[in-house]
Amino acid sequence: MRLQFNKIPLAILGIGLMFTAACKKDLAPAPQADNNTKSKLGTNAIGVSGPKGVCYVEVNNNDIRNVGNYTLSTGQQLFDVAIIFAANINYNTTTQKAELFFNPQVTNVLSNASTYIQPLQAKGIKVMLSILGNHQGAGISNFPSQAAAQDFAQLLSNAVTTYGLDGIDFDDEYADYGNNGTGQPNSSSFVYLVTALRQLMPTKLISFYFYGPASSRLSFNGVTVGSKVDYSWNAIYGSYSVPNVPGLAKSNLGPAAIDIQSTSSTTAASLATQTVNNAYGIYLYYNLPNTDVHTYLTSVSNKLYGTSTVYTGGTTPPATGVTFYQDANYGGTVTASIPKGNYTLAQLQAYGFIDNWASSVKIPTGWTVTMYKNDSFGGSSWVRTSNTANFTTLFPSANDVVTSVKIQ
Repeated sequence: MRLQFNKIPLAILGIGLMFTAACKKDLAPAPQADNNTKSKLGTNAIGVSGPKGVCYVEVNNNDIRNVGNYTLSTGQQLFDVAIIFAANINYNTTTQKAELFFNPQVTNVLSNASTYIQPLQAKGIKVMLSILGNHQGAGISNFPSQAAAQDFAQLLSNAVTTYGLDGIDFDDEYADYGNNGTGQPNSSSFVYLVTALRQLMPTKLISFYFYGPASSRLSFNGVTVGSKVDYSWNAIYGSYSVPNVPGLAKSNLGPAAIDIQSTSSTTAASLATQTVNNAYGIYLYYNLPNTDVHTYLTSVSNKLYGTSTVYTGGTTPPATGVTFYQDANYGGTVTASIPKGNYTLAQLQAYGFIDNWASSVKIPTGWTVTMYKNDSFGGSSWVRTSNTANFTTLFPSANDVVTSVKIQ
């Protein structure tokens, strides 16, 4: 199980357009059938190419483009799939329906697909969006009817089309079933959801992070989840456990899962060896940081592919956004790049901002930043339209007092 996604107020996004690209290890799904026992993918993942690398990135804190900065010494991309972690299932208590929500960081990645998504796809990496609960009672396991599941599947399909994504990943965590008067997990919900989504997205990828109530509710009325999804992988980092998803072949399963920032390289290498020896087709990585970790990843790639990992960083352009600094003259600790949006303290903290801490700021040309002394945009305010090297020069002084921000 991964670290909990930061649960901050989220914004509803509209739906528009975009496109996708190809990949290196034949990840495109074959036409879907209703056969409940035979895998849909003849991927032949085991062999010269080896198991596919699937990597979750916490976009609250890290740049998903870093997935594309790792190759094997042969020049092949290390990662085949990059997963944006994560969008949320929220619950509208007025309409009593599940809604798809994105926080500001996910919004930034999706709405700037040409910057964050398409460069990965151009390298042959598939980009998927992970979906999980948000403590509001709504999740993939408690849709009250087939129609409700179909409605939510349509929202997911719209998002894939709008942002040019390659598919959807399901994660049954943090739903807090029962909150807001919602129902408990039922046997039909997840099957209805993946069935509807497969009908809407016959050529896109669908995966299941094997965890939560959905993991024991994989069949209903003779239809299995495994006949509708393309992949499933173990959800417990640092362990080896084969997901029990009838209908998926070994080439579509990932029993090994690691947290790059906490699983030891020795354990990661051992799990890679087991994956190859037992002929499974997926190796799951989580929590790729912005820093260079090619030495750690080499411990895995040596076992999976018999070759080292190379870091090609430095080619990724810096993210566009506002950066706050701890000290005057842009010194001390710096936040991550913050995109346009309105940010309470809790939202700013996801970018490394600390309350009553900032002393200078850099602002992209043409942007406007309004800083507030109090949380939720209260108290004294300061409007800035260019880099400001020393907050003590503002009146009243803004040094070490900024708590919330609006960026336009």
